Amino acid sequence: MAETVEGAPAPAKQGQTRRAGLWGWMLFDLAAQPFFTVVITFIFGPYFVSRLTADPAAGQAMWGYTLTVSGLIIAVMSPILGSLADATGARKPWIASFAVVKIAALSALWFAVPGSPLILPFACIVLASIAAEFSIVFNDSMMPRLVPPEDTGRISNIAWGIGYLGGMIVLIAVVALLAGSPETGVTALGIAPLFGLDPATGADARITGPLAAAWYALFILPMFLFTPDAPKTTISASRAIAEGLTDLKSAILGLRQRRGILKFLIARMIFQDGVNALVVLGGTFAAGMFAWRTLELGLYGIILNVVAIGGCLVASRLDTALGSKTIVVLSLLSLIVATIGIVSTGPGFTLFGLVQLSTADSGGLFGTAAEKAYILFGLLVGIAFGPVQASARSYLARSVAPEEAGRYFGLYALSGRATSFLAPASVATLTLATGSARVGMMALIAFLVIGLLILLTTPYPADKGDRTG
Repeated sequence: MAETVEGAPAPAKQGQTRRAGLWGWMLFDLAAQPFFTVVITFIFGPYFVSRLTADPAAGQAMWGYTLTVSGLIIAVMSPILGSLADATGARKPWIASFAVVKIAALSALWFAVPGSPLILPFACIVLASIAAEFSIVFNDSMMPRLVPPEDTGRISNIAWGIGYLGGMIVLIAVVALLAGSPETGVTALGIAPLFGLDPATGADARITGPLAAAWYALFILPMFLFTPDAPKTTISASRAIAEGLTDLKSAILGLRQRRGILKFLIARMIFQDGVNALVVLGGTFAAGMFAWRTLELGLYGIILNVVAIGGCLVASRLDTALGSKTIVVLSLLSLIVATIGIVSTGPGFTLFGLVQLSTADSGGLFGTAAEKAYILFGLLVGIAFGPVQASARSYLARSVAPEEAGRYFGLYALSGRATSFLAPASVATLTLATGSARVGMMALIAFLVIGLLILLTTPYPADKGDRTG
């Protein structure tokens, strides 16, 4: 019997994967997460908004359009690449190719100094985002071959929790060792930043690009070394492209008979757009409203990651008992409440002014009552953000066969990106039109609510009653 992750039953039939191979697959999330946590959400993204541009509202709009461009490219190409993966078999060569692009783009963020043209960070973030998301398509499509259906929810949530651990470790390193306060010049540990990093030049934020690149390069190695890949086919590149596109066409047309999967993908398309934008823009929103710098944003991120790890570990058990759909629904409810709380909070008030807060500043980190209220609402995001994605991933894995996983996880990536331009573009456009970042962020509530309502009418597993073969 194959040795599996501790506490997991040994997989039968599909999913006969040794412990090292399964941990190698899960460590991909550990490798990938610091890019999203440290670069996009808590450190470099807010730096882009509040320090690379003079006007935070204009910076948020530009950041939103940066995410829109990458989202459009990912939406178009992900299902095509997923079908190519099914046709060519092996996933690792694709992941390796995109790793080179991601590592190079992240490393170049070091040169995005204040006052420099925005085209460099714009291009680097777009390239890194595309490479990161394409790699996730191939990694996710490996799961049905590695994990038996009854274990997908638990393993997916554990992997996601491990990913948050990676994001938290890198955040702690930045806040404790690299990010000095502009006022005192020392880090959260009270020491001078390592390597002589000067916060006045944005070095505390710019270093996150090369740091995330090095982390990714290190921790994807176990997947390459130990995780079994699907056999590589011997067909030519041109035939693989032709077969991949044919399979994609068949999968899309086949959704007419697999209405449950279609409904799931539509629901995910809408709510994931809101989830992505909430997490990516939440830090920049706080940076603009409270003038948080790298230290405050890093500590906020660490708090959310601690909560997120716990949320994923709890969800890994509840998913087995309650099912992936229930976990996604509960997570969306938490995110809706959190978003309403976040956009309703400002200096001196929360819940749109129904609750007045003291404007006194204690002088320490998160010194005002409004900042503390914002963090409390942010904890609801931390609890739900991991499970809503990990259990959605296992929701689909339970609904498709291993031999079709590539094309359907390509469509899954498409569903997470097809309208990905709408949420950040809606936020950016409303922000510019009203001059208020708060009004812009309110658009995200609609995405979460509509996605939830559609999901509630979706069967579980998604192919229940639809499977034709």
